[in-house]
Amino acid sequence: MTPHGIINTPAFIFCGTKASIKSLTPEQVKEANTQVILANTYHLMLQPGSEVVAKLGGLHQFMQWDGPMLTDSGGFQIFSLGYGAVADEIKGRNRTAARPAGRSFRKITEEGALFRSYIDGSRHLLTPERSIEIQSELGADLVVVLDECTPFHVDKRYTERSMHLSHRWGLRSLKRFEQLNDGRQALYGIVQGGVYPDLREISCEFVSQQPFFGNAIGGSLGASKSQMYEVVQMAMQKLDRSRPTHLLGIGGIADIFAGVAEGIDTFDCVHPTRIARHGGALVSRELRDTPAREHLNLNNARYKLDNEPIDQNCGCYTCQNFSRGYLHHLLKAKEILATSLLTIHNVFFMNELMQRIREAIAQNALDKLAKRY
Repeated sequence: MTPHGIINTPAFIFCGTKASIKSLTPEQVKEANTQVILANTYHLMLQPGSEVVAKLGGLHQFMQWDGPMLTDSGGFQIFSLGYGAVADEIKGRNRTAARPAGRSFRKITEEGALFRSYIDGSRHLLTPERSIEIQSELGADLVVVLDECTPFHVDKRYTERSMHLSHRWGLRSLKRFEQLNDGRQALYGIVQGGVYPDLREISCEFVSQQPFFGNAIGGSLGASKSQMYEVVQMAMQKLDRSRPTHLLGIGGIADIFAGVAEGIDTFDCVHPTRIARHGGALVSRELRDTPAREHLNLNNARYKLDNEPIDQNCGCYTCQNFSRGYLHHLLKAKEILATSLLTIHNVFFMNELMQRIREAIAQNALDKLAKRY
């Protein structure tokens, strides 16, 4: 239960990175049965500035969203400045070592993370305390401690040092949160430790011992899907299960089923909205072009004369009104409407999937549902 409504779990949290779900109005997001969205501390501290959002009534008023919201700490984006291919690494899609990006000034110290703004090149220091202050000004219901997110290819020695730094930052985040909190926000601690079981155990124990509202599993989850699932499993075996647990940055359909089976309550990822901008429509297994993909690519010429909706059993606005052929035309014509219509479908699809997962759990039929997807 949050000040802006109840979140039924498992739930998917959609990324409104800059206080906007790209191409959709808040009303369209709500009409697609969305429960909760997130916004990004790193981006909003730079533009328009958290103090501006606060003066305009906080995130909910600012973007006209009256449901629950989460803000992340900004740490992941700062980490991303220093390495290439970071998203692939975190999500187990890339076995190659990340390469320094070489263009952004980035330095991690005990004090915090020093970086340059991608907007004007100005220097900023994001400390655990400042991250909490910014999130307090933004006013989301759920907030997150600042941590350092390490790539999988770094050695255990560095991963351990980084984990302990994140723990110290977590305590500083918690202290500042307790000083500022008026009861309208709840704080998540983050589990780090990379792919190393003993480090994950130490981090789980640390997070469970602190008075956080919820747990979040972060950091590198491995060099493959199977390793990612193992890391999540080892963390869930050690965490305080009486708290809600969030899996940071994960949103593939197979990944959701694997996480739910371990007890994950919430997920966030740009995946559903990002693939929509590239012509991807999420579908169940029997409708897919290829088993390797969880979506249709409506850019493909095969859809040019296709008069069927994306999914004739889907209740979203897009599927109730438009054909694959029309969506293919919009994509080829580079019409903005294509992005909006496909995003509506993907948001609706993910919310419908999570609703079916909740029902399947109640009926002890999760494995049966997973086969369909």
